[in-house]
Amino acid sequence: MAAVVALQDLRRPAVFALQTLAVAACYYAAGRLGLLRQLVVEDAVVTPIWPPTGVAVACLLLFGLRTWPGIALGALCVVLSISSIQPAVVGTLVGNTAAPVCAYYMLRKVGFRTDLARLRDGVSLVFLGALTATLVSATAGAGLLVLTGKLASGGFWLVWSAWWAGDAMGVLIVTPVLLLLHGAQRQLRALRWREALVLTVVAWVVVPFATHSDLSMLFLVYPLLIWAALRFQLAGSMLCALFASVMVTIAATDQVGPFERLTRIEVMIKLQAFNGGMALTALLLSAVITEQLHTRRSVEQACQELVEVLEHLTAGETPPSRPPMSAKDRL
Repeated sequence: MAAVVALQDLRRPAVFALQTLAVAACYYAAGRLGLLRQLVVEDAVVTPIWPPTGVAVACLLLFGLRTWPGIALGALCVVLSISSIQPAVVGTLVGNTAAPVCAYYMLRKVGFRTDLARLRDGVSLVFLGALTATLVSATAGAGLLVLTGKLASGGFWLVWSAWWAGDAMGVLIVTPVLLLLHGAQRQLRALRWREALVLTVVAWVVVPFATHSDLSMLFLVYPLLIWAALRFQLAGSMLCALFASVMVTIAATDQVGPFERLTRIEVMIKLQAFNGGMALTALLLSAVITEQLHTRRSVEQACQELVEVLEHLTAGETPPSRPPMSAKDRL
């Protein structure tokens, strides 16, 4: 018995170390992807979408608070790949680690569920996880740039808003996709696979055209989001939103299509407005549809049980007892 306990004690640090390294590697990979596309605002380099924040929030929600060392290590590796350790860098590390932790605590406080099957879960992720928690990282990062003299005080709010928007977009777009991939179990019927293939082909044609056309056709993305949300709920809408976000970010950083002849500040505003509106539409619409489908299934199940009870009563038999529905089934 003592040998088994000792073996378990040895495994726990090893598992923790492997999990920390895995989270750090995912954070670093997401950071390198985010750095591929950058915008310059007031001589400060910002990313329109910062995927590591979305990765960090997803890891905390799925695996718990014990993953924060991996987030901090991943943030350190990203910073060391582009700069050296300085006071402003230390503040950035603290902010980039604290913001996802704040998001985790706030979401857990309101009873957030990672399946995003309720409207309240989508609203919580938007307003608590994305828009509120990321204020921490933006304030820490932009504030220390001003304090260390790397940024003029007059440019604080512009850099702060760009930093905040990039982190928020990372949570809005990346976190739902990772939560979806972690919980994906249901298999699509053959007919739905055909429809999914048609939707994919249409998206691969329409989205590049809409994001790179000089005619400013970005609105064409929204019918695709609605189609994906209605037929495939969160899986369809968020994957479609992720693809559209990548394509529009490429167009914005290259300043082509609807972003041509715009100043850098105008590009940032237009890009973040589109990404934010698109992510909100995809996330909240799919949450509403999923919640309605679950409610309909619960009503149909209750009606079926009632019919069976009436049939037994009519036949003069005692209806069979059924286990009570759980709170999750009622929702």
